[in-house]
Amino acid sequence: MAGTTNAFEMAQQQFDHVAKLLKLDPQVCELLRWPMREFHFRIPVRMDNSSIRVFDGYRIQHNDARGPCKGGIRFHPAETIDTVRALATWMTWKCAVADIPLGGGKGGVIVDPATLSTSEKERLCRGFIQAIWRNIGPRQDVPAPDVGTTPQMMGWMMDEYSKLIGQYTPGVITGKPLGGGGSLGRTEATGFGVVYTIREAMKHNKMEPGKCTAAIQGFGNVSQYAAIGFTDQLHGKVVCVSYWDRDDRKPYTVSKSEGIDPIFLKSIADQYGSIDKEKARAAGYSIEDGDAWLSKDVDVLIPAALEGQINGESVKKISKQVRMVAEGANGPTTPEADEYLKANNVFILPDFLCNSGGVTVSYFEGVQNDMNYYWSNEEALSRLDTKMTQAFNSVLEMSLSESAFMRDAAYMVAIDRVVKAMQLRGWI
Repeated sequence: MAGTTNAFEMAQQQFDHVAKLLKLDPQVCELLRWPMREFHFRIPVRMDNSSIRVFDGYRIQHNDARGPCKGGIRFHPAETIDTVRALATWMTWKCAVADIPLGGGKGGVIVDPATLSTSEKERLCRGFIQAIWRNIGPRQDVPAPDVGTTPQMMGWMMDEYSKLIGQYTPGVITGKPLGGGGSLGRTEATGFGVVYTIREAMKHNKMEPGKCTAAIQGFGNVSQYAAIGFTDQLHGKVVCVSYWDRDDRKPYTVSKSEGIDPIFLKSIADQYGSIDKEKARAAGYSIEDGDAWLSKDVDVLIPAALEGQINGESVKKISKQVRMVAEGANGPTTPEADEYLKANNVFILPDFLCNSGGVTVSYFEGVQNDMNYYWSNEEALSRLDTKMTQAFNSVLEMSLSESAFMRDAAYMVAIDRVVKAMQLRGWI
């Protein structure tokens, strides 16, 4: 996270603002401002050198009125309980705005996974499930990968849960490897979902995709496929991506004025998106400061790293040419930055709309697990495109009818759906 931004305070501030616009009952607000359940636990892991190291883990279940909780597990050294609370809250709105029958959850462990061996990561993953297995399940709470976790880790977690419960239960975890209960299309889902919403927003804003440029923050899974989709599907040009350099412990921006080749950069990056800058430089790329992506003269900015990256100060670096911000990350823009973007007529694709492709195909994965029948890649991505387009149009319609900022409109759609579910179940 950037600076002193508290993600959960930001999530609550965004909610409170829209709750006032909706004139929501204060008692309902109090129910939705906080998670329904929180689990804090400690995970002892025997390391390769035979020592015992204890890790702090969390699982937050924000709201399950619309269905089982859903949300990733993040392995990150700067993880905090408030970050997990915020992400669980946003997951509730994300599932609602995508109109999938799931609620919001999130998990985390305070660890840099790159410092662990493969066997240590496996023991940590299994330890996480051993701590929480009684409180998750296909009809309770379905975890998935997030920052710092991978399909292989999800496979270990699913296997541990299946052992503990005594039966093969692939639907307990999504984002699993292909051949181990995973779905085709899941790897690309979040990044391609970002591209589908950008495409629809460009139609609305009368922008020609093939003539548009983009700058992307981050080079993890979401950024990689957003870059691939922007170039291959929209035929636009991505001029740069930023990434966290694990050797230098600092961010860099890798750029090329004529447009990057995301497939090439992916081929010289490790599993966490850290690019080999010497190979990039040898291929004609420029290596710039980590925040250089923010000030590029482009049409679209895609923040796809961590929370609070576009804040009250950094937003002033954004070029006047930028017409759209597509939030591939969760909570990348603070409320202060929103006011600046609003005043400058920058079109926002809010995070829990824009990056909902991952949870949507995770939902598809759970459906396929239940059927024990699996779709083709084309079928999964076609269904994703349909869902993302419908979600964008529902938010755009709300924005136009209520003369509301796109983020506010997304909240209006999501909150309304969750409140209706709570009413129908007799909770309120």
